Amino acid sequence: MKMDLYANKLVEQIYAGIKAKVNDTPRPHLGASVIGDSCDRKIWYGFRWINREDFDGRMLRLFRRGQDEELPLVKDLRNAGLIVDDVNPSTKRQFGFKDGFFAGSCDGIIVSGVPESPKAKHVLEIKTHSLKSFNSVSKDGVEISKIQHFAQMQVYMGKFGIERALYVAICKDNDNIYTERVRFCKKTYEALVDRAHRIIKSDRIPEPLTNDPSWFECKFCSSRDTCHKGVPAKETHCRTCANITFNDDGTAHCQHWDTTIPFEAQLTGCDAHILHMDLVPYQMQVEDGGLVSWKIGETWVRNGERGYNVFTSKELLTNPGGCESIVDDELAQNFRLSCGGEVVG
Repeated sequence: MKMDLYANKLVEQIYAGIKAKVNDTPRPHLGASVIGDSCDRKIWYGFRWINREDFDGRMLRLFRRGQDEELPLVKDLRNAGLIVDDVNPSTKRQFGFKDGFFAGSCDGIIVSGVPESPKAKHVLEIKTHSLKSFNSVSKDGVEISKIQHFAQMQVYMGKFGIERALYVAICKDNDNIYTERVRFCKKTYEALVDRAHRIIKSDRIPEPLTNDPSWFECKFCSSRDTCHKGVPAKETHCRTCANITFNDDGTAHCQHWDTTIPFEAQLTGCDAHILHMDLVPYQMQVEDGGLVSWKIGETWVRNGERGYNVFTSKELLTNPGGCESIVDDELAQNFRLSCGGEVVG
């Protein structure tokens, strides 16, 4: 007799437990792992924390499985005779770099022992793959099959002053291993670093990879509707605000408050948030006092710190039509302010 009548409930609880334990705070930096993506706009969205993907417990467990493979693989390499530092001996942390808002950390540094070049240092990069992905990378090589992984290694080699990288691919279906040595290319490295800084410093949204929403890469992008259909991004934190600028030293500056914005403050923003003009489908005009107005319908609606006939970004994103409808309505405006109300419904 089959007794596991409620097994699906347990699976759901497992996934829910995984999700509950995951820290979903976004990274403060643009990572080396994404700089090889084909779309500048997608990278810009990611750095600005726009339309972040909400992964379920199953996907989070899948990501964790890739991370869990790193330590056993380092042990396997050591058993094979390689000298591997998986942490920096001087800092006791992963080997990493920070170049303003561009940063990343690799899986380790192979000091010696790679058979094809036993005395040479190699950046170590470990990735897990599905069977289809594994077959592709083992057939075509990492530069063709996994350009983001290739770019990531180029950045690490350049930042750490190492001429070679060892790419180790592990198939999750059958545990097969594929290894490939990658040569450092200074021209590629410099182009990737320049690209990172250009995207970070860009006040305006970069051009998209394509204007065709049916393009295969666009189909799976979390910002597809914002990019191709003009659907406003809903986040109202510092990185979606028009007042923020990013400095070369890794600090962010607020034009409204004329001060440096700590990372923790960037996560939530403030009531003076101004919608970024590239994230909403409205015509804009600049007002006095650091405000802007958006043309919603036939009405110009002011955006800034909450006040009489001034609407917060949250209000405008939640109910733009509601904000439009009470512009210059003295009774509604006074009631909104006196009761501490918001236009949300």
